[in-house]
Amino acid sequence: MITTSSTSPLDRPIEHVTEWVPICQVREVPHERGVAALVQGVQIAIFRTHDDAFFAVQQHDPFCGAMIISRSLVGTRNGRPCVTSPMYKQVFDLETGECLDAGDQTPVALRTWPVRVLGHELSIGIVASVTNDTVTGGRSR
Repeated sequence: MITTSSTSPLDRPIEHVTEWVPICQVREVPHERGVAALVQGVQIAIFRTHDDAFFAVQQHDPFCGAMIISRSLVGTRNGRPCVTSPMYKQVFDLETGECLDAGDQTPVALRTWPVRVLGHELSIGIVASVTNDTVTGGRSR
C-alpha cells in the first residue's frame, strides 16, 4: 500500500531530487487526462493539463483503496489544477496532493512527485527523506 505524506510537497525544493527516473515521451500523456506508471515498484498517476503542465501523484485512491487515480477527471478549483476521483468523487489538488473535498469523510492527501520535461522525455524526481522513503514534488511545464 502506498502511504500519503503529511508535509506539503512544495516544501521540498526540486534541488533535493536525488534521481530522475524517465517515464515516457510527452506525447504519450494526452491533454486533460491521466496515465499510470510503475516507478520503482510504486504506481504513480501522471497528468497533463490544458496548459501543458505535468503532475505526478499516487495512483492509490486512499478512500476506496483501488489503483484508479489516473482515471480521474482533470479540472480546476479556485484556479488550481485538480483531479476528481472516479470512485467517490473526492477532489485533490495536483500541485500539493491536498484533498479539497472529501465529502463526509476525513481528508487524506495524495503523495506527489516532481516532474521534469527535457526535450520530449518526461521524468519523475525521487526525493530521499530522512527515513529513506521516496517522497513528494510538484509541477513541470
